[in-house]
Amino acid sequence: MNPTAGRGRGAAAARPAARVLRDAGFRVRTVVGTDAEDAAARAKEAVAAGTGALVAVGGDGLLSLALAAVAGTRTPLGVIAAGSGNDFGRSLGLPVRAAAEAAGVIARALREDTHRAIDLGRVAGRWYGTVLATGFDSRVNDRGNRMRLPLGRFRYDLAILAELAAFAPTPYRLRLDDGPVREIEATLIAVGNGTSYGGGMRICADARLDDGLLDVTVVGPCSRATLLKVFPRVYRGTHLAHPVVTRYRAGRVALDAAGLTGYADGEPLGPLPLTATAHPAAVRLLAPRPKATGG
Repeated sequence: MNPTAGRGRGAAAARPAARVLRDAGFRVRTVVGTDAEDAAARAKEAVAAGTGALVAVGGDGLLSLALAAVAGTRTPLGVIAAGSGNDFGRSLGLPVRAAAEAAGVIARALREDTHRAIDLGRVAGRWYGTVLATGFDSRVNDRGNRMRLPLGRFRYDLAILAELAAFAPTPYRLRLDDGPVREIEATLIAVGNGTSYGGGMRICADARLDDGLLDVTVVGPCSRATLLKVFPRVYRGTHLAHPVVTRYRAGRVALDAAGLTGYADGEPLGPLPLTATAHPAAVRLLAPRPKATGG
């Protein structure tokens, strides 16, 4: 668990989650790292030692560490979404900020030996479950991370205003799978394994976690006025219908642009160029299998 996730919600969520799992008859050991690197090492050690499951309690940053421990293994992953954004849990339709309910989902999946195979993205040697962000959104992240005050989400609201003042589209080089290199200008390009980032912004609203592909959302060059008009629609996913937005699907996405940092699962990766690849069925998620649809 991450005891600082969601301003302490991670620690508060771990107790009822562990209680539900123990009451269901499972042995539970809590793993807390001294820092992110130590937590990642402890999680990998637990998987290597043959733990029956790894349960991540925290936000998307902690989930990123847990994914690194279980990806490509037979060890199933349980998710107790207890951070600030919780976009991985949202994309999966899991309970968010409801630790006991989420633990109940995990306990049932363990008892019934059911899991859902889900895809992951991989970029810069790291696994990610939600979205690779580049462009205006990553510039906002850069600026927000440099700011010490104010605390919380208001810091990023100020970062958005500051970036809008300096707003200009970015020249990109984009390549999908083995296709040609496209030279385009864009406000941002997001590469989604999941649907959302930033605490519910559905930038890749149609992304599926079991189709073996990454969803690419390109917001083309536009004015500040257009960006301000389109931006609020991202929470409903209706921005995808706007003429300035183009969508693609691919198994491999190569991006290059000067002066941009990539972020995946909200964590900085480093400067572009970056190449993201889809990895089908990379993780066994402790959750009911999705119901088959007729047709």
